[in-house]
Amino acid sequence: MTHMNIAMMTSGGLAPCLASSVAYLIEFWAQALKDGKISGLTLRMYIDGYKGLLTGDSTVISPDVYEDCKCLHDVGGSPIGNSRVKLTNIKDCIARGFVKEGDTPLEVASQQLLKDGINVIHTIGGDDTNTQAAELSKYLLEKHNGKVIVVGMPKTIDNDVFPIVQTFGADTAAEQGALFFNNVVSESSANPRMLIIHEVMGRDSGYLTAATAQKYRELYCKKTKFAGAGFTTTAMSRDVHAVWIPEVNVNIEEEGARLKKIMDEHGCVNVFLSEGAGVKDIIKEMEAAGEEVPRDAFGHVKLDKINPGVYFSKRLASLVEAEKTLVQKSGYFARSAASNEFDRKLIRDCAEIGVQSAIDGISGCMGQDEDKEGTPIRAIEFERIKGHKSFNTSLPWFQEMLKEIGQA
Repeated sequence: MTHMNIAMMTSGGLAPCLASSVAYLIEFWAQALKDGKISGLTLRMYIDGYKGLLTGDSTVISPDVYEDCKCLHDVGGSPIGNSRVKLTNIKDCIARGFVKEGDTPLEVASQQLLKDGINVIHTIGGDDTNTQAAELSKYLLEKHNGKVIVVGMPKTIDNDVFPIVQTFGADTAAEQGALFFNNVVSESSANPRMLIIHEVMGRDSGYLTAATAQKYRELYCKKTKFAGAGFTTTAMSRDVHAVWIPEVNVNIEEEGARLKKIMDEHGCVNVFLSEGAGVKDIIKEMEAAGEEVPRDAFGHVKLDKINPGVYFSKRLASLVEAEKTLVQKSGYFARSAASNEFDRKLIRDCAEIGVQSAIDGISGCMGQDEDKEGTPIRAIEFERIKGHKSFNTSLPWFQEMLKEIGQA
């Protein structure tokens, strides 16, 4: 048995899992202490993710509040702050004032972990967050002969991380996006020939867009009772008429002709659009026009800056002869929610096994390993963790939805 100095940090964009991840990790580390698996416990939180690690901004949680941390399950966002920082992007870290000129972020972060005596760090974030943690762990071992166990928690509403079956927060985000659209769809009655584009987050994967559409139809559209003949608000006017995602090629001329028939008959068209759909075409147009494509520290295109929804709405509006077009983004609404029951169970199971893995000295990113028989929850080797996993469009529920809405 030994005294364990545990650190936690959340990083990247928000997802409906950050607070619950922190809460469950605290719960199972406190339980490990009670059960005598460790002799002592210090829980340190680095504020605002890697920014806090680089600047030394952290706080130690008093044992008096361990039990109270259960309340975190009821709130969205991160209880310890987030940031987008890439440790291997030295230029960006210097420009943002996180390290001084001549310093390297990996060295600065390593020195901070050594100074704080950290045995285990839990990185709660997406593939970028966890692969950066692996780089840091490797650097510490090679340069300072210091071993810090890294146990990651896979946060991303995109659900696009290899080889993890389901990432934290994705199911909740889909559920919240459905709730969001259940209100927005009423705008279809605000104007004749209304086109509504529901833009959903998802850079390379259409999972969230597809799952949001499916949940909206199952939770709201198919269960709502309508008054009947003589009224313009009908099941069809509130349904999803198209789901456009990166994995499915869309011939906008053909789709426009199909959707115009719906517009002519029902006076509205509702499209669920993944923000990553068509981004390559938008980038080509921007570069051809000599415009600079905005990117973040990881080199990812800033999708909120190039507005895929606006791009598609302009093209589609003319094809369906819309009188009014509305582009609504559910991303910030969906990602800032507290975890639902499905995600809380997944997070709890991963946190429990993750704490034991850390005690056993095993690093990795927690999740259901789809490459192992039975998809067991385990600390998946960091070298196997990769982002940009495409959504499996052959799934029966997705194909059935496309048939039902007339897109297939």
